[in-house]
Amino acid sequence: MIIYYHPKFSRMYKKLPRALQKLAEERERAFRINPFDSRLDTHKLHGRLKEFWSFEIDPKNHIMFEFDGADVIFLKIGDHSEY
Repeated sequence: MIIYYHPKFSRMYKKLPRALQKLAEERERAFRINPFDSRLDTHKLHGRLKEFWSFEIDPKNHIMFEFDGADVIFLKIGDHSEY
């Protein structure tokens, strides 16, 4: 699996506090091994975002992504108010 980073994701990531960036990197490593690892709480979104998925960085912050065949595109990062 290759993970691509949408430009918006990259901009949002750079604005996060360093501690949250580090935690996001740890979660991404777990995601690369198993996107459905129970520690990530990976779930499908609903409503207008129903084609997307999300996994947890911490209880407040998440990464929104989509599957693109065998690959993944990280779209947004932050708290739920970001999406």
